[in-house]
Amino acid sequence: MRSHHSAVPARTSAPAPRAARREPASPADAALGRATDLLEKPRLRGWIHAGMTPLALAAGIVLIVLAPTTPTRWASAVFALTGVLLFGTSAAYHRGNWTPRTRLVLKRLDHANIALVIAGTYTPIAVTLLSPARGAVLLWVIWSLAVAGVLFRVLWVHAPRWLYVPIYVLLGLVSVLYLGEFWKVSPAITILIAVGGAAYIVGAVCYGFKRPKLSRDWFGFHEVFHVLTVVGFTCHFVGITMAVLAAR
Repeated sequence: MRSHHSAVPARTSAPAPRAARREPASPADAALGRATDLLEKPRLRGWIHAGMTPLALAAGIVLIVLAPTTPTRWASAVFALTGVLLFGTSAAYHRGNWTPRTRLVLKRLDHANIALVIAGTYTPIAVTLLSPARGAVLLWVIWSLAVAGVLFRVLWVHAPRWLYVPIYVLLGLVSVLYLGEFWKVSPAITILIAVGGAAYIVGAVCYGFKRPKLSRDWFGFHEVFHVLTVVGFTCHFVGITMAVLAAR
C-alpha cells in the first residue's frame, strides 16, 4: 500500500510545470490584457484622429487639384498622403481592441508615421518657398532623417520615450534653419509654419511627460497630444495651401 500511495504524487504533480509554461500565452490572459487596456483608455481615445482622417483626405484632394504646376501637385500629394496615413493609422491603433501581435504592428506604423508626416510637410514647403537648389538640399536631409527615424521605431518599438520623442522634435526643428528664407517669401506663411511647429512640439512634450491628465475617463494627456497634432497639421495645411496657390 505504501508503494501505491507514493506513486500517486508523481503522476498528479508532473503536469503543473507544463501548465505554468503555457499560461502567459493563454487566450484568457490575452483577452484579459485587451479588456484591461480598453478599460484604461479614455473614451475619446482615437476619436480625434478618426474624425480628422476624412477631413485630411478631402482637404488633400482639393489641394492637389488646385496646385498649379506638376511639382506642386506631387509635393501636395506627398503631404496629403502622409497626413492621411498619420491620422488613419492612429485612429485604427487607438480605437481598436487588438491582439498583442496586431497591436505591435499598428504601434510600429503609428510611430513611424510621425517621422513621415514631418518630412511630408517639408516637401511642399521646400518646393514652393525655396530655390530649387536649396529645396533639394532640405528634401535630401529631411527625408534621410525621416527614413532613419522610421527604421529606428520599427526596429526598436519599445524604445523609451525620453529617447525617441526628442528625435521627432529635432526633426521638426530643421525648419528653423530656413525661417529667414521663408520670411522673405511670405511672413504670413512663415508664421503659420512656426505656429504649427510649436503646436507639434508642445504636443510632443505632453506625450513625453504624460501630462496634463485632464480627465481619466474622457480626456487624458494623449488626447491633448492628438488635439495639438490636429492644430499643427491645420496650421501647416493653411500655410502650404497659400504657398502652393501662389506658385507659378
